[in-house]
Amino acid sequence: MPKTRSKKAAILGSLEEKAERMKSAVFVNYSGIPVKEIDALRNKCRDEGAEYMATKKTLLKKVFEKKGVSEVQAKELSGEVATVFGYEDEIAPARIVAGFAKTNDKFKFVGGVFEGNYIDNAKVLELSKIPSRKELLAKLVGCISNPMSGIVRVINAVKESKEKQTV
Repeated sequence: MPKTRSKKAAILGSLEEKAERMKSAVFVNYSGIPVKEIDALRNKCRDEGAEYMATKKTLLKKVFEKKGVSEVQAKELSGEVATVFGYEDEIAPARIVAGFAKTNDKFKFVGGVFEGNYIDNAKVLELSKIPSRKELLAKLVGCISNPMSGIVRVINAVKESKEKQTV
């Protein structure tokens, strides 16, 4: 049963709101994926501050044209297209989808929007390989703390050798 004009307007309004809040978005082809697995992906997205939404390509095109990303040619995206909107971390949608695609061969990137520009599936795949913000911060803390802990070890070794000499 086709959707009424009012339902389409409500969906369009919801999409526009999501597009305004997003930091990035990833378009995926979800043809042939069971609903149970899609629900698991939705839950993973919620946990990471992202949102999964399946919509018509024409509505996607209208929303992104209004946002100023006219390069999105929704009709050229292959298969049934869903969008994963990232609200907190720019890389999260690509990383979530890449992790999900490892277990589902049918699930494929078809493009995305990053920093206000359309990117193709190859760029989305590159983005998915970047570690999360938390991981990068942990590595930074490790890099900063390693030299300091080395200095502490050297000072303790000197102190222990002096104690052995006095005994």
